Amino acid sequence: MANAIDLKGRIAVVTGGAQGIGRAIAERFIASGAKLAIWDMDKPLADKTAAALGQASKAYAVDVTDPASIEAAVKATLTDFQRIDILVNNAGIAGGNAPTWELPIADWQRVIRINLDGPFYCCRAVVPTMIAQKYGRIVNIASIAGKEGNPNAVHYSASKAGVIGLTKSLAKELAQYDISVNAITPAAAKTAIFDQMTQQQIDYMLSKIPRGRFVNVEEIAALAAFAASEDCSFTTGSILDISGGRATY
Repeated sequence: MANAIDLKGRIAVVTGGAQGIGRAIAERFIASGAKLAIWDMDKPLADKTAAALGQASKAYAVDVTDPASIEAAVKATLTDFQRIDILVNNAGIAGGNAPTWELPIADWQRVIRINLDGPFYCCRAVVPTMIAQKYGRIVNIASIAGKEGNPNAVHYSASKAGVIGLTKSLAKELAQYDISVNAITPAAAKTAIFDQMTQQQIDYMLSKIPRGRFVNVEEIAALAAFAASEDCSFTTGSILDISGGRATY
């Protein structure tokens, strides 16, 4: 690990932590000394990830589109770990590609439910615990698509733009409690989410990155570790870019 970030004694929740970006963040947090609750729809895969990470992690079956499922996960996590210091809202889907006027309404609704409603529900459920602790770090995984918009991905782009707005609003509400709320806007990373995209869409995204490559999940995890750390004490409401030079603001 190139740089050491101290998360010793911290309890972190990572949604969608069983694979992809979420797993990379989970691995980085464990390496930094945190204990981990993996919230994921795919419980068998989450169990495998937790087993690979060791005794400092535990998997929970959670549907981020269901407030009752999230509330139950909060209670179970607090029972097992007593605190929740860090929340990473990572769970998300791409939802396929189509022009706006051809996009099925059901696809729009599904992406918004998972990518935007999910972080809202998770924040709503976890924040009271952080306020009581007078400490917390919330890291929302948005996307460069939320800043610039990707053609043939209006549902994904709009959902991630919503996450950016959620981040900025919540950060202002929680600033007095030593709770930082920041978002990360990566360029595309080669994960299972690529299976939901057309090759044309993948080629388009690569063509927009001045670095000429996709971001590595470990690079996103490194940035997430800082945003989740005690050192991230005065940075809140920020949109932390990791787009290989694509972002124009």
